[in-house]
Amino acid sequence: MHVRIDIGRQTLEIFGADGACIRRYSVSTALNGPGEQQGSGCTPRGRHRVRAKIGAGAQCGTVFRGRRPTGECWTPEFAAQHPGRDWILSRILWLSGEEVGRNRLGAVDTMRRYIYIHGTGDDQPMGVPLSHGCIRMRNREVIELFDLVPAGTAVEIVQ
Repeated sequence: MHVRIDIGRQTLEIFGADGACIRRYSVSTALNGPGEQQGSGCTPRGRHRVRAKIGAGAQCGTVFRGRRPTGECWTPEFAAQHPGRDWILSRILWLSGEEVGRNRLGAVDTMRRYIYIHGTGDDQPMGVPLSHGCIRMRNREVIELFDLVPAGTAVEIVQ
């Protein structure tokens, strides 16, 4: 099983061992486009792995800060009280780059940049690049993805 994220199409696809696409989701990647540099706010390209899965069993809409649940749950009313907040919700799949010099180590390290696949508020559009570098998904869909892919799953991010 492996995952392919297409920045141009704003999609995430899961492929089974036989190479067939078993799921396709609309996502939102970086507003700043593709790129690997620390501080760029861009979505890194290339070969990655799901390094860690965070949030198993958490309620849909659980708010995370620093990869820890805050005890809060996202609702439109709660979001209105916190305008401009970059919501990390429901589940986190923390990515680690596999290509030294491209997305691993130094100023291009995906993991040190805290690049995740994560849930976001229901008010956020999918299919449009708006994130700060991460790959945003609908909450119910990121929970489904989380349950389908084990830690260590290959993730390719293409332009």
